Amino acid sequence: MNPSTNPDLSFELRADWLTGYLRADQIRTDTLVQLVSHWGDPDARDDIIARLDQLAEVVQGPRREGELDAAVEAVEEAAVMDTARIELTVRAARRLMQELGHVASKLCRFNPAGTRIPRQQDGRRSA
Repeated sequence: MNPSTNPDLSFELRADWLTGYLRADQIRTDTLVQLVSHWGDPDARDDIIARLDQLAEVVQGPRREGELDAAVEAVEEAAVMDTARIELTVRAARRLMQELGHVASKLCRFNPAGTRIPRQQDGRRSA
């Protein structure tokens, strides 16, 4: 169960507290809408379907290094897809920060050093 006030965009823990999840349903919705946005144009649709078929072959067969990335990029290019990202309001960012803090504290319970932010060589904290 996800205790978030907005489960569609949230952080949560796996039941055993050994890993966490970022849930971002809007990205999946946007991806599907972008994938079919040019569906009315038969040439574009045929190109997208051909690229999806190539991706299916890669997923179902033995993969060489970089092959999956290239097949995914080919689908994105054929479907003229945007970068997968979500705009955050200040309120959403603060809520997500709290949720991520909760997840991080549970993930680091057996490794307190894991909660410290590493420093870069110049002494600044890395992101």
